[in-house]
Amino acid sequence: ILTNVSNHPYTVDDDLLNEAEVNGNWTPQEKALHEARLKAKAKRRLRKSSSRNSTSESFSESGELSGSDPHSPKGKVNASDRKSRTGKGRGLPKKGGAGGKGVWGAAGMVYEDEEPDMRDPNYDESGDTVYATVVPEVDEKELEKMVNPIVQEYFEHGDTKEVQMLLKGLNLGQHKYEFSSLAVSLSLEGKASHRELTSRLLSDLSGKMLSQSEMARAFDKILKELPDLILDTPEAPQMLGQFIARAIADHVLPMSFLDCYKGKVDCDHARVALDRAEVLLNMKREMVRLDNVWGVGGGLRPVKHLVKEMNLLLKEYLISGDVSEAEHCLRDLEVPHFHHELVYEAVVMVLESKGDTASHMMIKLLQSFWKTGLITVDQMNRGFQRVYDELPEINLDVPHAHSIMETFVDLCYQESVITKQLRDACPARGRKRFVSEGDGGAIKN
Repeated sequence: ILTNVSNHPYTVDDDLLNEAEVNGNWTPQEKALHEARLKAKAKRRLRKSSSRNSTSESFSESGELSGSDPHSPKGKVNASDRKSRTGKGRGLPKKGGAGGKGVWGAAGMVYEDEEPDMRDPNYDESGDTVYATVVPEVDEKELEKMVNPIVQEYFEHGDTKEVQMLLKGLNLGQHKYEFSSLAVSLSLEGKASHRELTSRLLSDLSGKMLSQSEMARAFDKILKELPDLILDTPEAPQMLGQFIARAIADHVLPMSFLDCYKGKVDCDHARVALDRAEVLLNMKREMVRLDNVWGVGGGLRPVKHLVKEMNLLLKEYLISGDVSEAEHCLRDLEVPHFHHELVYEAVVMVLESKGDTASHMMIKLLQSFWKTGLITVDQMNRGFQRVYDELPEINLDVPHAHSIMETFVDLCYQESVITKQLRDACPARGRKRFVSEGDGGAIKN
C-alpha cells in the first residue's frame, strides 16, 4: 500500500483500473471489479441519505419536491403525515395519536392536579383564590351628584325598598350618614308631601342602613348648615325642628338628642329649630308617632278628607271671593287627578244656591282655573258629566235643577269654560210640570 500527497490511501489495483480505463483496455476481471466498486459507492450514498431526518426534504434542479428515497413508488411525501417514513413499524401514527402540537392527548387519559408554582404571578399562599367585585368608595365631591337623582326619584314613586337596594349598590363608606342630611335638605325645598316621604324613608333606613349615631351626626350637620339653608328656605328652622321631633318619636334619633345641645348652641337658627322640636315633643305626653306633623300629602289622603277639603275651599271662596287664595289651597292638596271633584262640588253648589251670585262667582272661579291650566279639559268634562248623570236624583231635592243647569251651562259656554260638545250633552227637562203640581206655572210657561 502506497500513500499519495493528500494522505489518502489507495491500492495498486486502483491505479491499474484507472490506467486500463484511460487506454480502453478492459479485461473481464477488471470490468467486474469496476462494477462492484460502483455498487459499493451507491450503497454508501443510500445509507447517508436514510440516516438524515425523516421530515427533511430536498429539491431537485427542476424545483420539484422529492423524497429521501428516489426509488419510492409513491413519489411525493406528505409533510403533515404522522406515519413513520423510516420503513419501520406498522404505519400507525406516533404515540397513538396523542402526541404533537395542539393535541389534547389519548382518549381516556386522566390528568392529575398540578402543583401551584410559586413563580406564578397569580400564586396564592393560602391555596384558595377568592374573586370578588370591589366597588370603589364614593368620593365626597361626587356623593351629592349620585344621591340627588335617587332622592328625586323617590319623591315620585315613594318606594323605600328601592332606595335601600340602590344604596346597597353604592360604597358610601365614611360618608354614609350624609345621605340623610342631603335627603332632608332636598325635602326642605320641596312640598309637604316630600317631607312626609323623607320622614318615612329615615324611619325605614334606621337600624337597617343607618344607626342612631349616624342619624344624629346627619342632623347635627344640618343644624350647622341652617344659615345657608335659610337663604333659599326662610322656614327651614321650623321645618327642621319638626323633622327632629318626628325622628325622635319614630326612634330614628336617640331620646337624649335634644339634651346634648342644651346650653351649647350659639346659632339663633339652630336654637329655633331645637325649641320647635321640644315644643312638639312636649305636646305628646305618651310620645306617640307624630304622623300628622307634615299632614298627609297628595294621593295619600283619604277620599272623604279630600271631598271635605274641597267643600271647605269653595265655601270660603263664596264668602271671601279671593280666587288666588282658592287656587293656592287647591294646589296644596296636590291631587290634580281629583280636580273633577272640585268641578262637581262647584256645580252642585250652584244648583242648591238661591240667586245668581253663586252662579257668577263659580263661573269666575272655574274660568280662572281653566285659563291657568289648573283644571284640564278631561277633569272639567268629567266633573260636568257626573252632574249630568246624577241630575235626576238632584232634581228630587232641587225641583228647578234642570232649568238652573241649562242656564249655568250656557253661561259657562259663553265664558269659554266648557266646550260646545259638553254644552250639547246637557240633559233636557224630562217633562213639563203642571200648575196643579205646585210650581205656579213658571216651568209650564
